[in-house]
Amino acid sequence: MTRDPSDYSWLPADLRAFIAMTEADYPPDAVTLSMARQRAVYDTSCARFDQPHPPGLRTEDRTIAGVPCRRYIPTAPRADVTGVYFHGGGFVVGGLHSHDSIVADLAEAAQVTLIAVDYRLAPEHRHPAHYDDCVAVVDALDGPLVLVGDSAGGSLAASICATRPGRIRGQVLIYPGLTSDADMPSMIRHAHAPMLTAADCLYYHEIRFDGPPPRGDVTAEALAATDYSDLPPTAIFTAEADPLASHGVEYAARLAEAGVPVSLTEEPGLVHGYLRARTLAEGARASFERIARALDTLARPAQ
Repeated sequence: MTRDPSDYSWLPADLRAFIAMTEADYPPDAVTLSMARQRAVYDTSCARFDQPHPPGLRTEDRTIAGVPCRRYIPTAPRADVTGVYFHGGGFVVGGLHSHDSIVADLAEAAQVTLIAVDYRLAPEHRHPAHYDDCVAVVDALDGPLVLVGDSAGGSLAASICATRPGRIRGQVLIYPGLTSDADMPSMIRHAHAPMLTAADCLYYHEIRFDGPPPRGDVTAEALAATDYSDLPPTAIFTAEADPLASHGVEYAARLAEAGVPVSLTEEPGLVHGYLRARTLAEGARASFERIARALDTLARPAQ
C-alpha cells in the first residue's frame, strides 16, 4: 500500500504535538505573508520554545567585522577553540533572538564557546550578503574554529569551509540546505512534509537570489564544489521527514569519497527544525545530545 505523501500521522506523538504548537504561531502557509509578518510570526513561534540559559553560562553582545554577534561562554570552556553558529530561517527570518536558547544549550552541553552571527537577511540583502557577513566574522577570529549551522546556517557553514581550506577544524551541519536542485530524492519524497515543504524551499531560493540560483558558486551552494578533499572533519545530521534530507546524504558521500572524515546521522521520525523540540520530543532530545557530542569531538585537537 502506497503511503499518502501528505500524511505524516506516522510521526511520533510527541513530535506531532511539537508541530501543532509550532503551526499555532507559524502557519504552514507563512511564506505567503508579508515579510514583516513572516518575521513576526516566526519570532513568536521561536519564543514559545525558549528555555532559560543554563546556570553559569555567560553571554555578551559584540560586533565582529561590522556584524552583530553574541558570544556564549559555558561554565568550563575550552581555551583553544571557538565555535561559530549560523542560524537557520531560509535566509529571510531569524537572528540572535530566534536561536538564543538553542545556542546557549549547545555551548554548555559541549563546553565550547560559541559565537552566533546575526547576518543580513533577504530580500533586503540578496546573496552573497549572508555569506559575506559570515565569512567576515570567521576571518576576524583567531585560533582554531568549528563551524555549526542549521538549515540555511548549515549552507553558510559548508560554503565557508569550501572557501577557507585549512582554516576550520571541523563543521557540524544540522538538516542543511546545500543545493537548489529540485530533483533530489527527498525533495520529491517529502515535498509536503510538515515544517518545511518543497514549495517553501523554492520560495527561499527565489527570494535569496536576484535571479536564478548561480551555478557553480560554492558560496551559494556547497554541493556545487568540484573538489571536497580540503574540507575539515564533518558531522551531519538530517531529519527523516525533511525535503532537505538528501542534501546531507549526498554531501556526506562526496566527503567520504574525497577521504574526508565524516559522520552522517539520519534521524528517524524527525522533521526540519526539530532543534526546538529538544525539550518536548524524545527523538529530538536524543539527537540534540548527539549533536553536542559531535561538537565536543570536533572541537578537540587532532591526535
